[in-house]
Amino acid sequence: MLAAAALAIAAATVVLDIRARGVPVPEAAQLEPGWPSALSGLAMLVPGVLLLRLLPRHAVAWVLTGFGLLWLVDGLATSWAIHAVYVEPGAPGASAAYWFYARFGATLLLGLPVLILLFPDGRLPEGRLWGALSVASLALTGLLSALLVTAPAAVMTRFHGIPLPPEIARLDLDPLAVALPYAFWEPTLRVAYLSVLVSLVVPFAATVRRYRAADPERRAQIRWLMWAALVDMVVLLLPLRMPPQLPAVLLGLSIALTSAAVVVAVAKYRLYDVDRLLSATVAYGVLAALVVAVDVAVFTVAGSVLGERDSALAAIAIVAVLYAPLRGWLWRGARRLVQGNRHDPYAAVSTLAERLELTTDPDGQLRALATTLAEAFRLAYVRVEIERPDGTRTVVERGTPRGSTVSLPVAYRGEAVGRLVLGRTDLSERDQRLLGDLVRQAAAAARATELSADLQRIRSRLVLAREEERRRLRRDLHDGLGPSLGAMALRIEAARNLAPSAPEQADRLLEQAAAEAGGVLADVRRLVHDLRPPALDELGVLRAIEQQADRFRSPALDVRVTGDGPLEALPAAVEVAAYRIVSEALANVVKHAAATRCDIALSVREGALEVTVRDDGTGIGPDVAAGVGMHSLRERAAELGGHCEVSCPPGGGTLVGARLPIEEVAGV
Repeated sequence: MLAAAALAIAAATVVLDIRARGVPVPEAAQLEPGWPSALSGLAMLVPGVLLLRLLPRHAVAWVLTGFGLLWLVDGLATSWAIHAVYVEPGAPGASAAYWFYARFGATLLLGLPVLILLFPDGRLPEGRLWGALSVASLALTGLLSALLVTAPAAVMTRFHGIPLPPEIARLDLDPLAVALPYAFWEPTLRVAYLSVLVSLVVPFAATVRRYRAADPERRAQIRWLMWAALVDMVVLLLPLRMPPQLPAVLLGLSIALTSAAVVVAVAKYRLYDVDRLLSATVAYGVLAALVVAVDVAVFTVAGSVLGERDSALAAIAIVAVLYAPLRGWLWRGARRLVQGNRHDPYAAVSTLAERLELTTDPDGQLRALATTLAEAFRLAYVRVEIERPDGTRTVVERGTPRGSTVSLPVAYRGEAVGRLVLGRTDLSERDQRLLGDLVRQAAAAARATELSADLQRIRSRLVLAREEERRRLRRDLHDGLGPSLGAMALRIEAARNLAPSAPEQADRLLEQAAAEAGGVLADVRRLVHDLRPPALDELGVLRAIEQQADRFRSPALDVRVTGDGPLEALPAAVEVAAYRIVSEALANVVKHAAATRCDIALSVREGALEVTVRDDGTGIGPDVAAGVGMHSLRERAAELGGHCEVSCPPGGGTLVGARLPIEEVAGV
């Protein structure tokens, strides 16, 4: 509703100004078209309405909306005064419109100090002294508005020394006039005009005080207001020789940018983008001023010697030659002014890449990351914590923690592998993106180095295990099965020799040989079971795990096994790994969990076997170190190129989850 009314007022103002085109208006009437005021009003009111929808009780939103509406009404009053006095003389409302424009319009001066004092939280500065100074400042600004509303028209005409045209002087301009002598009005008005400038000192001083005492987020909000003030300054310092409509358009544009900056700061949306915006505004604002100055200087010097055309060409050539170095120098200077002596993103990434390339161990790479971050972001403290695949945690620190810190997660392929603690909390969004790129690069390099080292260790262990297994088999065959079979052969041969003459003795020898054969058969079964559980070949992986679960079931523990997918066509290595992981997890449940229920699930999804073992027990305490069993679970999954995680879900208990790739193992 308010936005519709504002648009209607602006449209009416523009229509009245169009109708007044070509109508002579005396300069002494001090009447200008009202559309610039309407444009400025819309530039304030629209952001104010948007902010009201987000924060309906925020004082800054009401200030933008209220003063935007006041600008609109002031523009409409100006246009109607021109219309009622010069376009259609005698039209109603001429006196009220001119009085509102000439007297009450001074209230617009209150908008800037009120906005500055209430920005960004909608409250006046804290503290009794600063609160009193703020109220006094607003009172000084409002003094001029109060005097202009109550001063008689004759007093104002005498004070300014410009007589009003007869058609304006005939209007009723004293509805609220107070009859006091001119000796009172003249010094009072001078003090009021001077106080308008003096009253702005307190709001700016309060802003500086707020910035020095603010946290990083509040400082970012105030920097948005600084950027808006910088833009307004650039607009005010633009050359004055331009089409008459352009200053009004630029004024409306600067007010729109200021209002938009206030909305962004108060709503806290993309706050830290202001750092780059500030540096760009400073650089290009100064660059534009220098280019204009060079252009004017060349025209002034060359114009007296060369013709107008030649001096113009010379100015263009000199400006073109100076533009590129000026732009680069100003950009670097503005960036140092706003952001400090910070390395550019490419240099930071290049430095980190070079350090990672020269470092071969994971700990050294983490130290390289901490050093690069400290240098690139001027951090007094950096702490990098990375959890290795074997469950151990590596910590690298640089500097000493002072003040507040921020903790950020470190992820590798979507998996949290550690955290990053920084002694700085005011990082901009651009800095956060650069930080993320650096951390991802270092995390990938460190994890790749760790995985490469783990792979080498696993290969070494596999070779060692293979040779140890061969040695054990040779020892068992040579020292166990060999002598047993030799003894059996001797007994059978002796029985054959005794069979014709002593059949009973031969029968006893054969009976002993049969008993020894049974023992040899048990040894063979033991050797086979150590190589691969027979139940996997006899029953399949699902039924073998169900059989294993039967051994752990008891009246106090209910174990349930479910399966999904083509479990009968799994590679042998995957079956063994799943069987061993479930067996180890079940043993941990019985020994440590004090659980009443354990659910085991096997499913084939996206080329991998997913194994989960979940219980409703006591879980794992944060101070419990990973034991041999936990390392065994992870190693069995890692040997196949998969991974295994042990966690404590929010609902309680312990969850063991393993993902074992099928296609990679089948293709080996």
